[in-house]
Amino acid sequence: MILYWDIYEIRSDTTPLQDIKLRGKIRKFTMEKEITCLTENASDEKNVVRFALLTNIDPRAVSEFIKNLLPKAEITESFKNISNPVLSKLKVNDSTRYEL
Repeated sequence: MILYWDIYEIRSDTTPLQDIKLRGKIRKFTMEKEITCLTENASDEKNVVRFALLTNIDPRAVSEFIKNLLPKAEITESFKNISNPVLSKLKVNDSTRYEL
């Protein structure tokens, strides 16, 4: 069975997002709330952290948690219904780029 995910990006022009344990805080929050979540620092963009939720999960609880931690952060949805997502580099999620 393949799971499908929606990918979200966290950005900030004024607040550092990496090296502040943001991924771990998101992970702990989602575990406590029993929300299935993936999180990763972007390697293709500076000061961007990405998280993914199963497609049927409402992102509001996670987004509100992040906004409470980082009020100036912007959270946007990047992709919908992605199977087996790679969060560090979004272009990897374009399966038309690859031949088997």
